[in-house]
Amino acid sequence: MDLTAPGRLPTLPALEPGWQRALRADPQSLFEIHHAVGGPFHVVNPPQFATNLTAFQDVLARSGVRGRVYYGKKANKAGCWLTVAADLDAGVDVASEQELVHALAHGVRGRDIGVTGAAKTDALLRLAARHDCLVAIDALDELERAAEIARSAGRLRILLRRLPPNAPHSRFGSTDTDLKHAIDRCAELREHLELTGFSFHLDGYQVAPRAEAAHELIELCARIREQGLPVSAISIGGGFACRYVRDEDWATFTRDHDDRWFHAGKRFEKFYPYAQQPTGAAMLEAVLNVEYQGRTLADRLRADDIDLFLEPGRALLIDAGFTVFPVLGFKQNADYGITTAHGLSMSVSEQWKGSEFLPDPILIPRTADANPRPVASCVGGASCMEYDVLTWRKVVMPQRPRPGDLLLYPNTAGYQMDKNESEFHQLPLPPKIVVTGTEDRWQWRLDR
Repeated sequence: MDLTAPGRLPTLPALEPGWQRALRADPQSLFEIHHAVGGPFHVVNPPQFATNLTAFQDVLARSGVRGRVYYGKKANKAGCWLTVAADLDAGVDVASEQELVHALAHGVRGRDIGVTGAAKTDALLRLAARHDCLVAIDALDELERAAEIARSAGRLRILLRRLPPNAPHSRFGSTDTDLKHAIDRCAELREHLELTGFSFHLDGYQVAPRAEAAHELIELCARIREQGLPVSAISIGGGFACRYVRDEDWATFTRDHDDRWFHAGKRFEKFYPYAQQPTGAAMLEAVLNVEYQGRTLADRLRADDIDLFLEPGRALLIDAGFTVFPVLGFKQNADYGITTAHGLSMSVSEQWKGSEFLPDPILIPRTADANPRPVASCVGGASCMEYDVLTWRKVVMPQRPRPGDLLLYPNTAGYQMDKNESEFHQLPLPPKIVVTGTEDRWQWRLDR
């Protein structure tokens, strides 16, 4: 059976940003980077990150809502994003001492750093207090440790994280009973703890649950102010949706999904929703426009003089980076082939979460065939593990991949390119290459 015939296999071409299309149109630049680094590499583009960040900030400004966008640092380890965040007066959300120090080293002020995580070490709490960071407190025992540390390290600004009633099984946040006790303790410990406000953590990418939880926190702030605690902010966390492919392609894929599209009949329980709406800053605008008792969330934030904090990670990195794997070889296997890439599937981390990164990889041949014939292929990593597969799905490539070709995975900056990487087989981690410029003159450097 000819799998390359139209309609036999689905295609999920990525929605490429202009800078990536322009750089890909000059493949010599990518081959030069490969020549310099030798193996797989990640390409990141700070100007795109700045565009995404500014879009969120503009929504807050247009809505007349005071607030701060905190870049969720766990989504990507590159330092170049931190410099942009500092330059644009944004914040950074961290969860370890190393992340906090990295942010400070790139010019982010301590007061603009939020510290989250289920529970923080004493060393992280002490560092946060010294640098006037804002800490999300998740449990009563953590609150007591924070207060004790603040006695010597300095007054600590905190948010109390609430367990949302519509997410009762989440491991993040305090029940209403514990929250009431924590608020009482903050009143008693106000010399050492400054209760700035409240936060919550939600999975998923839906507008309504976030807006509902935010409305509830505004009412909580009003009640707490009556107790003499001048709370002034709420944080709605992250979970801002992103789009990777066109609606029609995603609809076709999900409607007609067939295990035979995948190498060895591989089955997956779920995929990230690669086409959804609203996305990014438009989703924030939708959240702000959700009404409760005839007033939008934005109206209530303004009227109650409450700042809105948010912590997008992936949504600030959408379209801001891609990953390149050199091709090591190709072999035909029945009616499709197996391409082996120089690298590991741990650099495309959906595979290590029991899922698949679905946007089509793009073959960049070193030499174009005179009479190219398309081939269907999955993509395996360079390790000796059967499950080291970058792309289980059989994708159609324009010609047979050959050693020395490059395979580009688009849009990997958000949670893909370094979340699960390791030095398995003693292979070095792929470097991050920071690119700036235009199609007329591209400049690149190693990220710090």
